[in-house]
Amino acid sequence: MNVRLKRVAAGAQTATAGATIAPLALAQTQPAAAPPARALPATQPPNPYRTLDYAKEALIARMTGGLSPAALTLALADWLIHLAAAPGKRMELAALALEQARALLAYGWPSYALPGATPPEPVSSDDRRFTSPSWQNEPFRLWQYAFQLNEQWWNAATRDVPGTTRHHEDVVSFATRQWLDVFAPANFAATNPDVVRRTFESGGMNFVQGVRNALDDLSRSATGRPPAGIEHFEVGKDLAATPGSVVYRNRLIELIQYSPSTAAVSAEPVLIVPAWIMKYYILDLSPHNSLIRYLVDAGHTVFCISWRNVDEDDRDLGFDDYRTLGVMAALDAISQIVPDRRIHATGYCLGGTLLAVAAAAMANARDDRLASVTLFAAQTDFTEPGELQLFIDDSQVYFIESMMWERGYLAANQMAGSFQLLQSNDLIWSRVVHDYLLGERTSANDLMAWNADATRMPYRMHSEYLRKLFLDNDLACARYEVDGRPVELGNIRVPMFVVGTERDHIAPWRSVYKIHYLTDTAITFVLTSGGHNAGIVSEPGHPHRHFRMRAQAADDLHIGPDDWLAATAPHDGSWWPAWHAWLAAHSSAQSVAPPRIGLPGVAQPVLAAAPGTYVFQQ
Repeated sequence: MNVRLKRVAAGAQTATAGATIAPLALAQTQPAAAPPARALPATQPPNPYRTLDYAKEALIARMTGGLSPAALTLALADWLIHLAAAPGKRMELAALALEQARALLAYGWPSYALPGATPPEPVSSDDRRFTSPSWQNEPFRLWQYAFQLNEQWWNAATRDVPGTTRHHEDVVSFATRQWLDVFAPANFAATNPDVVRRTFESGGMNFVQGVRNALDDLSRSATGRPPAGIEHFEVGKDLAATPGSVVYRNRLIELIQYSPSTAAVSAEPVLIVPAWIMKYYILDLSPHNSLIRYLVDAGHTVFCISWRNVDEDDRDLGFDDYRTLGVMAALDAISQIVPDRRIHATGYCLGGTLLAVAAAAMANARDDRLASVTLFAAQTDFTEPGELQLFIDDSQVYFIESMMWERGYLAANQMAGSFQLLQSNDLIWSRVVHDYLLGERTSANDLMAWNADATRMPYRMHSEYLRKLFLDNDLACARYEVDGRPVELGNIRVPMFVVGTERDHIAPWRSVYKIHYLTDTAITFVLTSGGHNAGIVSEPGHPHRHFRMRAQAADDLHIGPDDWLAATAPHDGSWWPAWHAWLAAHSSAQSVAPPRIGLPGVAQPVLAAAPGTYVFQQ
């Protein structure tokens, strides 16, 4: 048994050791044993009976916002059955309720507390809903404490129920938390001290303005207009404004080559592969926080993929089509523009997962065009995908497939609800309080404008991604096939730069960190402050930002993410300069003149000015 397989056997049951580690070399070992095969659905049901099933599920989806009632019912039934069969757990909950009743009495009426007893502190002191000093005044302080005790009790009730499936337990706990959040005292005018004070100060005009804001939002939603304030951000002018040209186009991508801003550039170009779940310009926002502009100004030749916004005619596009028509087509074009130069490939989120697949397939084919691979908040092992797994199981995936079957794609609004629920206090209830109860408008910014500019995902691709990668974890287990052969991340030999973000709900950093267990190459791992988007858009000069960075050689011993965190000191500021320095260290020492714009030997080397045409598709 080789060293890598020994590591797998020793760490298969632990989160820090990685649950599924692939063998050292594809030619030496067989892929990990596959679970029972899941038949991928046809893009058109094979018979009218299945058509009826899909149509019924799609109809239900319109009423549930894309959440499967069957999945939730299964979770609730599992929890209730096992709770009913656990008298010890029920007695534990009864004792906790009695203890909390005494704590609430001591907290609200200290004179009734037992002699010498000290009123307990609030359950949570960092809940952003209750950070205002006004919450320390009575009776608001008591209402806050009672609500937090209630949250604590329900968390205990939905956790550690003997026999309950872990996934079902997570779903029930999450659903209960969402229901409790609806009734948080911060969400009601009479129980929110800031709203009470604003009402007295304005003579109730905050509610008048709040109604106006609500009606305006309803009108915008009904007519398909963007949220208030977003119209002030124009793509190509305020956003995605870095000068460049579209130099290649196919049915799925436009490849943008950015104009140089320095007299000499690094010899190795940079290719950016963004996620296609949103528009590419998350990495080219306003000029002051554009990562692409930063790279260009630092002397890099930068190319970026802009994905086409698919429609019903693209329902048969698969995940491998995104590899061939996306990553590989872009590499082929760049190799013509900058011949005989290796390429620094960079992938963000889902684009990073795709890039990892492409890099492993290139290793299979002995294609050595990559100088390095950089992954931003991208998962390659899906055993611990964070709270997003709440919405992904076999029942929910079937439900999503039914939604996509109806149109041929997954629409942006069919995904938005799930992402909002993951951060409901920040994305839903805080806005209700701010815009409708306080009567103030949340100021729009460039990130909000980009977030409102969503895209669609084709039926086959998204189904393959959810089933093969998310549910079956085929990539990490060396079962994912390209051109009939399994690809193995361990065959990637170029150095890697991997970024995780501290508050990522989409790709938790400990999950991103698992790339260490799947490869035998040098990895520099960065953990930065912020979330999935704000942690990546972290320009120099942005206040209150920090990051940690540590390099690991190919033959270094692996350590778990928590040990890595404890051993790695934080640095103030942006991680962008550190990445630029890393790219420079893995590039040729001598700079060169900027390459020409566009493909050589074609009649029209420039097809359009950046940001191109695909980015404007609705």
